[in-house]
Amino acid sequence: MKILIATDSFKDSLSARDVAVALKMGFLKGSPGDAVELLPLADGGEGTVDALVDATHGERIKLQVMDPLMRETGAFYGVTGDGQTAVIEMAAASGLEKLDPSLRNPWITTTYGTGQLIASAMDYGCKKILVGIGGSATNDCGAGMAEALGVKFLDRQGRFIGKGGGALGEVARIDVSGLNPLIPETEFLVACDVTNPLTGPEGASAVYGPQKGADPEMVTRLDSNLQHFAGKISEELGKKVELIPGAGAAGGLGAGLIAFLDAKLEKGFDLVAGMLNLEEKIKKSDLVITGEGKIDSQTRFGKTPYGVARLAARFQKPVIAVAGSVDPQAEILYREGITAIFPIIERPMSLEQALQGAREMVERTGERIARTLRIQS
Repeated sequence: MKILIATDSFKDSLSARDVAVALKMGFLKGSPGDAVELLPLADGGEGTVDALVDATHGERIKLQVMDPLMRETGAFYGVTGDGQTAVIEMAAASGLEKLDPSLRNPWITTTYGTGQLIASAMDYGCKKILVGIGGSATNDCGAGMAEALGVKFLDRQGRFIGKGGGALGEVARIDVSGLNPLIPETEFLVACDVTNPLTGPEGASAVYGPQKGADPEMVTRLDSNLQHFAGKISEELGKKVELIPGAGAAGGLGAGLIAFLDAKLEKGFDLVAGMLNLEEKIKKSDLVITGEGKIDSQTRFGKTPYGVARLAARFQKPVIAVAGSVDPQAEILYREGITAIFPIIERPMSLEQALQGAREMVERTGERIARTLRIQS
């Protein structure tokens, strides 16, 4: 048999490559004669850089940028093997994990560091930039990102406004005359798996503001500021971003990328799958094994196992999914193309034990899958 192992990472324990390698080792113990190909995947969020860099034999670029509170921090982005495409996870510079919970405050946090990553990738020579925008600590509609790329935001007195979502209500003029000249020569794609508009009850502030440190009063004020800022973007740039599905992603960074970089928002998994030629690899396989840390009813909203199953169904290929934990509602995925789901947990254990033993349990799960398949042969 030709087996394709196309998995996502198991958050906080194993990278996508670690999961794939462990599954292969176990599978070959149970069925040593099969041909196994590995294709670590991601859905546009954490792990996307590693997945695309590994698959294309590219490189990971490390640099110092500003974190959400304008403090210097280490960050990274990836460049594919041909040197033409950069892969950026905005969370590497502007993510929640950069801040202690006590310091999270979307009134002042900024995407400036994300703009620095983009500038560095363009200076490197990349003509296409893929930006994953999950896990942000910000609510500034990408104003910080744009500022790092040369845009000036001025108040009524012609002074520069401050950083963060709290300053957007002061914007009277947007000056794009200093915008980085490499931007028109660069294609920007955004991995975005949410459909939230920029403002309103389903917008960036209302839905995601509380997890970034906003109380109800701040949520209302932030939403008002985003409305004002969107109005200025419409007036001065001629772009109406407020109601675009996905504009509210990452505290409005989706809208900012559209407004200032002419970016296109696409499903994260679809972007990654296309770059890695996943469809062709599935077509040539007899069986596909996929997985992620948790499989539940939400997996069908853009997550890797669902995307893999959807592609495999086109060619009538069976798909087995592996997960650290499986919610009972995950059975809905059997109607979406997944043939079987195997949890790796073997006995009652603490979360710490599960994380520490994940590699060995994944390997043993791979062997169990192979031995189960031998029943049919």
